[in-house]
Amino acid sequence: MCDHSPNCPSAEAADHEAAKAVLRDAVNGWALLCNGVVRFDDTGEVLPDGRVVAPHRPGHVLQAASS
Repeated sequence: MCDHSPNCPSAEAADHEAAKAVLRDAVNGWALLCNGVVRFDDTGEVLPDGRVVAPHRPGHVLQAASS
């Protein structure tokens, strides 16, 4: 699907989220990447083969104030 140079990572690659968005729906919060992955604003994904990747935002680390 990708015609960028260099090519975007495939849907099977570990860095598949780095592919360029070819279509976006900001109202509903998703983007279709050129490798066929649908990425949602909550960081969930649907891969081209139908597998679902749960949202995986990095957690926030809270530090207690030292006294």
